[in-house]
Parts: sequence; C-alpha cells; structure tokens
Amino acid sequence: MLTGLWPSPSGSSEYALSFDRQREKRVLVIPALFEEGNKLRHFTVELMRRLDAGDIDCFLPDLPGTNESLEDLERQSLDSWRAAIDAAAHHFGATHVLTMRGGALVAPAHLSAMHYAPVAGSGLLRAMLRAQVMIASEQGRTETRDGLLASGLAEGLRLGGYDIGPQMIGELEAAKPAQDAEQIAQGDVGGGGLWLRAEPGHDPAQAQRLADIIMERLR
Repeated sequence: MLTGLWPSPSGSSEYALSFDRQREKRVLVIPALFEEGNKLRHFTVELMRRLDAGDIDCFLPDLPGTNESLEDLERQSLDSWRAAIDAAAHHFGATHVLTMRGGALVAPAHLSAMHYAPVAGSGLLRAMLRAQVMIASEQGRTETRDGLLASGLAEGLRLGGYDIGPQMIGELEAAKPAQDAEQIAQGDVGGGGLWLRAEPGHDPAQAQRLADIIMERLR
C-alpha cells in the first residue's frame, strides 16, 4: 500500500491510498461521506487489501476538504467533489469505480460503477440531522430537524464534526445515486452495516465477502 498525491481541479494536491501494480483492472474507490466515511475507513482499506490480493489495482482518494486536505470543507459542494473524482479517475487511469454508501452521489458517469449500500443524499442528511438533535438534547438544548435544516440551507451547519456549507446541504437534499450502476446491497454481504455502529469498526468476514462479490463481477 502506498500513500501518494493526486492533482485536484482546485489546484491543490490531495492524498490517496493506492495498491498499484499496473494491472489491467484499476478500481477507483469513492469513500463514504462525512461521519460514515470515518466509520468505514478501516473497512474500506481492508477491502482494498483483499482486492489487491485478487490482482486488482485500487485507489482511495481523499475528497477535497476531508482527511488531510488543505481545502475548506465548508466551500465544497457535490459538484466540486464530482469534478475532483473525475480528475482522480483520469489521474489513476481507473477502469472501474466502487462507491461506498454516499460516495455513489459523486460517482463519474463515464466509468462502469458498483455501488455498495448506496444511500440518497436526503437519507444521509436526515441521519446527520437526527444525530445533531440527539446531541442537543443531551446538552439540555432543544433543536428540531426542520429548524436545523432551515438554518443549514441559509448558513450551513456543523454536523458530526463536519462544517457543511449551505450549497452542499441543498444538494444533499436532492441528490440520488445513479440507478444504472450495479448495486451491492448489505444483504448480499451479510451482517449489519458498519456505518450503523456507534464507533468506527471492521468486520473481516464482510470485507472478504464484499471483495469476492466485486472480483466476481469484474471477471
């Protein structure tokens, strides 16, 4: 596994994890978004290790404004992330795309894609708002999902530790994964979705099953 840089359309360089042996199949992995991305990070990297063992190159780019990025997350939008992913796909010479959960919302249209447990932007946003309402209640404050959404659309919001701008909030409300991509449901993998756990985790059996499904579909 290598850590390297790729050139973002913004002009900055972003990090990526890569398993690259110049093989025929080259999969760009689009991470889950926001807190789900944090919870699935270990799982995603272990999945890539299994794909590498199955003779498949794979690449996991940081989205601008996330992880080690120097870009401002609050200034990002789904459109800016789509442009970044397009640039990453070109840079790494990707032949296929694998998206994790909300990553399906920014998948490039010109590459064959597999969506693992895809979620609509509205569902992702709803879960983050619900969590914020619960945090406020534990702190003795009263907030409502509708009130938070209205504030987010006007000024942006901090949700799950992520500062999300108003443009991104609005785009998430309407965004849906492409329906023509291959779907991999959590039921195909077995067990509960790791994004539902309270803390980041890993399940080797799920990682192996998901890798097996991907490798079978890429044959």
